[in-house]
Amino acid sequence: MSAVDHRRCLHRIPELDNQLPETAQYARSVLEPLGCKVFSPVTGSVCAWFDAGRSDTVAFRADMDALPVPEETGLPYASEHPGCMHACGHDGHMAMMLSLAEWTAEHVKELPRNVLFLFQPAEETTGGARKLCESGVLERYRVRRIFGVHLWPGLPAGTVWSRPGPLMARSNEVTVTVEGLSVHLSRAAEGRDALTAGISYLERAYDMMDALPSDQPRILRFGKMVSGTVRNAVSGRTVLEGSLRTYREDTFRFCRQQLRDIGKAIAEETGCTVDVHLSEGYPAVWNHEELYQKVCRQLGDEAPSLLEHPALAAEDFSFYQQYVPGVFFFLGVGDTAELHAPTFTFDDETVLPAGVEFLKKLLLL
Repeated sequence: MSAVDHRRCLHRIPELDNQLPETAQYARSVLEPLGCKVFSPVTGSVCAWFDAGRSDTVAFRADMDALPVPEETGLPYASEHPGCMHACGHDGHMAMMLSLAEWTAEHVKELPRNVLFLFQPAEETTGGARKLCESGVLERYRVRRIFGVHLWPGLPAGTVWSRPGPLMARSNEVTVTVEGLSVHLSRAAEGRDALTAGISYLERAYDMMDALPSDQPRILRFGKMVSGTVRNAVSGRTVLEGSLRTYREDTFRFCRQQLRDIGKAIAEETGCTVDVHLSEGYPAVWNHEELYQKVCRQLGDEAPSLLEHPALAAEDFSFYQQYVPGVFFFLGVGDTAELHAPTFTFDDETVLPAGVEFLKKLLLL
């Protein structure tokens, strides 16, 4: 079967998080006849190891989980699971890797390295990549480099892009909880206004971010604010929910400390209590510079195009890069709906074959 066929089969059966029985079974049904070792180090994962008799191994990663998004594409192979959709292109990622695995089986003895395919769960939720890394699978199979690819709207269909160093952002969810004292507005002076304190926090946090040097890409935005109970009472509680995106560790640590310090200052000024919590999140996707340059040198005119600026989106491929040198690539899908949109789809007959051909080149490096 072609990558297009695989993608359309997988698109029909989207599943969430690490509960991927149909998806995993499909992957196994393709991989097990190929003569490789197929196994599952963590819940929801499927791995395939091709032994080329070499001393080291190259790994390729595909994410398997979908999103809780009702599909609105109208495709003849649309989701058969209500309320669930492959709206982030993971069906395409899996399809390309399955096709690459089929090609690997035919050429394994000609390859310069053993090959490990990692079909991982929970990229959209809890970071399935981290759990796979912690399972020790990279060490057991002597992985020395890893590659991954993500479909990307806005780039010409079928073209590959990347950059050395920062490619995608570190992501940390920020929750600010302000506890005040609610009283009737006629006695407002006796209360502690959690709404005003929350607004002040947001304004100061944004000012802090704006003051950072321009050579430190970052963004902080609060997308949700819930406060108070009725219009004629001082708010006793405010919750701000947002997301911080950074690339450099020193930038992240600075922002984290500043966000906490702003909370302390607001608390002292207003008498409210202010709790600032940042989730652990995903590290930044930071392409290994030496490996990236080696890929470009060896591919020559077929090297990926240089992406001028890193993306502010996040990806758990970054966990693999904490363990072994890795490079992540964007595969353009043209002018499509945005990722995670209920109408997201792409010209798979153009995009996926181009992606598979590029991945074959990486396999031969």
